[in-house]
Amino acid sequence: MNRSRFLQPGMRINFVLVVICLLATVPAKAIDIVLPSVGLQNLPLEIGVSGVVSDQALSIQVNDRRYGTRADAKGQATLEIPALPATGMVQIVVTAGEHSASAQLRALPGWVSLLPPFVAIALALLIRNVVVALLVGLWLGATALHAFSPLGALRGLMDTFERFILDALNNEGHLAIILFTMMIGGMVGIITRNGGMSSIVNAIARRTRTAVGGQLAVWLMGLMIFFDDYANTLVVGNTARPITDRLKISREKLAYLVDSTAAPVVCLALFTTWIGYEVSLIDAALASMPELTMPAYTIVLNSIPYSFYPILAVSFVLMVAATGRDMGPMLAAERRARMGQGLSESPGGQSVHDGDAMRAKTGAPQRAVNALLPIVILVVSLCLGLIATGSGDTFTAVIGSADPYKAMMWASFAGVLVAAVLSVGQRILSLDEVVDAWYGGARATLFGMIILILAWAMSAVTDDLNARGYLISLLGDTVPVALVPTVVFVLASITAFATGSSFGTMGILIPLVVPLAWAIMSAGGLDNPEGPEGMHVLFSAVACILAGAVWGDHCSPISDTTVLSSIASGCDHIQHVRTQLPYAFLVGFVAIAAGTIPAGLGLSPWLSIAAGTAVLFVVLRLVGRSADAPQPTP
Repeated sequence: MNRSRFLQPGMRINFVLVVICLLATVPAKAIDIVLPSVGLQNLPLEIGVSGVVSDQALSIQVNDRRYGTRADAKGQATLEIPALPATGMVQIVVTAGEHSASAQLRALPGWVSLLPPFVAIALALLIRNVVVALLVGLWLGATALHAFSPLGALRGLMDTFERFILDALNNEGHLAIILFTMMIGGMVGIITRNGGMSSIVNAIARRTRTAVGGQLAVWLMGLMIFFDDYANTLVVGNTARPITDRLKISREKLAYLVDSTAAPVVCLALFTTWIGYEVSLIDAALASMPELTMPAYTIVLNSIPYSFYPILAVSFVLMVAATGRDMGPMLAAERRARMGQGLSESPGGQSVHDGDAMRAKTGAPQRAVNALLPIVILVVSLCLGLIATGSGDTFTAVIGSADPYKAMMWASFAGVLVAAVLSVGQRILSLDEVVDAWYGGARATLFGMIILILAWAMSAVTDDLNARGYLISLLGDTVPVALVPTVVFVLASITAFATGSSFGTMGILIPLVVPLAWAIMSAGGLDNPEGPEGMHVLFSAVACILAGAVWGDHCSPISDTTVLSSIASGCDHIQHVRTQLPYAFLVGFVAIAAGTIPAGLGLSPWLSIAAGTAVLFVVLRLVGRSADAPQPTP
């Protein structure tokens, strides 16, 4: 076909016009508006803009209010408006020259952000089924992100599974914890089947013939593994469970001993994954505070004496173990165990864990090395893994920059390999029997892993709802200097209780509290805030972030460490929370009354520790009772 005949003059003109019109409909550059999932009434709102010309003036209209800003060299800009004035749909329009873009954002009352975790916690304590409670809380939170309507509820239900639970699994750190937990469970299955665990249990049982001796042994084991709370919980719980079972110590008591010597000990030791993480956060906060010249690690070291809840928690565990006295639900659990009515209680009165079915193979030799060597390899490998994955000029810097997840995976895999080689090499177990033993141990962790995944998903929901931002807004504009540590402690505990994450609590509060405490100290009439007369406020405030986070974790059924303590101890999770809660509340209130409030007023922390310890001892002596003592007849 002749092209000149196909495109006649009139057709050529029309073709050109069509091309021009099509090009005119294509924007030169698309403006992208970045918003949070929802906004909260009376809280600041951060609006991100990208895709504009560098250094271009921008007009951002939020409902009937207009704000101005300017893009940076990359064509991006961030604007924080003071507060959302009302709830409902918020219309946002961004104008850059001749181009504009719009978006909508739902604004909710601030208290709605706290509904999902608190509904889940209340429901878990009410119906004693944490899986159902967490699913309901997740559904409520996902619905709030859409709309409280039938369609919003349906979309929220779908998001619960396809978004939040899937995202909780699609996380490298979370998967590492799952693998670490299952590998340790599998290792325990192997060393139980090959007779090594029986040898340890029998040896300790010969030396600890009483429940008091067994509890003291668990307490000492908790102090020995001080470098990571996950490792502490899983190793101590799985190792001590056969010992405490033999001595008729309830699983609830074992879970309490494990939980209350894990995170508190990690908070107090000088070289741990927690301390390294805290130092890195404080160092980042100090970068914007040139007037405060004290190194971050020095601040952390000086804050340790002000860590009243962890110190008193570890001390109270020792008191409870050494005296054999208990109170409230824990006393009932201990009496049940002593009377042979069950080591762990479920709503139906039976044990909900099948880990008890694991027994040493008939005829297996009782060699302690078959259990001790894999555990020692696990601990040593974890320490070496932290050092190998970290970097820096000091040991603290190395631990702070280490990858604990990778180190945990290496260590657990090494422990399983050593346990398997010992079992097969001595011809105690065949290769098939090793695999079956590993599977039996790993299977015992499955239910706890489900709870842990749901707890992670709940943390993501609260993040999307900005629950932490709302909690921080409750702090107020002005706080008296002396009350700064107490307010920080309470705020950190509520945040950790609602979100179930100590690390998340530290990550959000440390960058805010360090500058806030310094600003309040400087504005509080102190001529030299960095002098001895003022730094106690900063030290105490920093310590209260960790202390409050641990307290909130101990009280929260959606906390990862609380869940792991239940898994490792073979205890019904809600029973663990119910029995530990009175102890955690008692220690927490004593820590506030005898520790954080006097510390804010300048009292020596050592006097506060002595006073708090004395109060706890008196309360235990007056209220506590021994499970072995005869019960009074009605």
